[in-house]
Amino acid sequence: MKQRIIINADSFETRVAILENDELAELFVERAEQRRSVGDVYKGRVNAVLPGMQSAFVDLGLPKTGFLHASDLAESLSALEDLADADDIAGDRGRRRRAPVPKIEDHLKKGQEILVQITKESIGTKGPRVTQQISLPGRFCVLMPGVDHVGVSRRIEDRSERQRIKAIISDLKPKNVGVIARTAGESKGDAEYAADIKHLARLWQKLEKKSQSVRAPSVVHRELEMTAGLIRDLFTDEVDEVFIDDKDSFDEIERYLKAVSPELADRVRHYKGKEPIFDAFGIEAQIEKTFERKVWLKKGGYICIDHAEALVAIDVNTGRFTGKKNQEETILRTNLEAAVEVPRQLRLRDIGGIIVVDFIDMEIESNKRQVLDTLRAELRKDRARTKAFAVSELGLIEMTRQRERSSLLHYYTEDCPTCGGLGKVPSNETMLVKLERAMRRVMAMGGHRKVTVKVSPEVALFFVEQEARRFTDLEKRFKLQIDLKDDPQLKRGEMRVFGSDKHELTQQVVGVVPGT
Repeated sequence: MKQRIIINADSFETRVAILENDELAELFVERAEQRRSVGDVYKGRVNAVLPGMQSAFVDLGLPKTGFLHASDLAESLSALEDLADADDIAGDRGRRRRAPVPKIEDHLKKGQEILVQITKESIGTKGPRVTQQISLPGRFCVLMPGVDHVGVSRRIEDRSERQRIKAIISDLKPKNVGVIARTAGESKGDAEYAADIKHLARLWQKLEKKSQSVRAPSVVHRELEMTAGLIRDLFTDEVDEVFIDDKDSFDEIERYLKAVSPELADRVRHYKGKEPIFDAFGIEAQIEKTFERKVWLKKGGYICIDHAEALVAIDVNTGRFTGKKNQEETILRTNLEAAVEVPRQLRLRDIGGIIVVDFIDMEIESNKRQVLDTLRAELRKDRARTKAFAVSELGLIEMTRQRERSSLLHYYTEDCPTCGGLGKVPSNETMLVKLERAMRRVMAMGGHRKVTVKVSPEVALFFVEQEARRFTDLEKRFKLQIDLKDDPQLKRGEMRVFGSDKHELTQQVVGVVPGT
């Protein structure tokens, strides 16, 4: 498979696209005023300890307070039986926990100053998630202070290679730290690991020294900026080329690679074309499609992606695909295509959390297993941790995907000011019914012969052009003179009513006041 990394860098926004066979597989975006914070280390102050939730809130000096769970205490690290292997996310800070989690109230108290690292960005109303289990990623390995452990990425499958790497790390690692080899460390020798471990050990000493001299809350260490961090994490032997359109960033990446991986330096190209780099590689058009709710499959089926508060729901449909044999075969082919496309969309849109996929119902058990196996095989290509459960009795597949930051949809968009993120607004007919009920209430109140009704321009136009007769009937039925006015400042579903004395009656007759 041909892999390319395309980098579009400017003063306002940096975008990094991962192409697989010229198809956009992943997109990373960072703006100057919205830099990512995962990996940053802070000296924080404990604001509150909540034994009932086994968690604490930590003041980091950021707009939102950090959330620390008991499983992320420094004391939890020594109790772990099996640390996760560092996959190609910066250290893959997640860990499998089998030992009992210590009680948080026994180890933290309000006002205590602690060293923590951000593991998940602030998303929505939630503050960043933090851990006391610091991990510092390098090019070929990850350093983990506070635990005596040697590990190798699960993506390095050859048994003899794993043993070789473990032997190298065991000889090189300092005392009282853990070191986990990353996927990029496969086939690397003593010199590469020695340089990486030495650099990380110095970084930890510097970080530890700084943490002792600053007062909480304050930042102690910042992770590399996105471009440098992704080059460190993603630029492996499997990547054929890297193109970047910014000369300064190109020089910086070239210097970095010549120092740590000189064999890859000649694969980096400075793009000098007149056409914008994302247009030249056909990326811009693909990005626009990532915001569409409906994604078409090659044979005519499609999937719909809907974001809810607690999960993402993905629905699979046959669409235009009618098949050639029988219904079960048509459904199977559509589901298999969807089982390939869904993981691709999750990576591309950076969707995380709980995901429910509603595949088309299948009767044959072997077909259900085939779809699940295909889905799991595609998910294994994802660097984020994923887990897909068996097909439920309702034909649903529930799965989870590691989430460190907001999805691209949430990063690039905001809720519609008209519908508030619902995706729906009241129909014109609904507004007419709403008006009728409001006039009934005005009549019941008494004392008004003339009312002024303000609605959005499109609703007013509908009342006048398409429902003029019904509008006239309303006036006769309720013995009211209705002065209809359009107000561009009103949203589609809003209505304001004023009585004969110009006093607003909206709250009494409609139930809400616009803008509240």
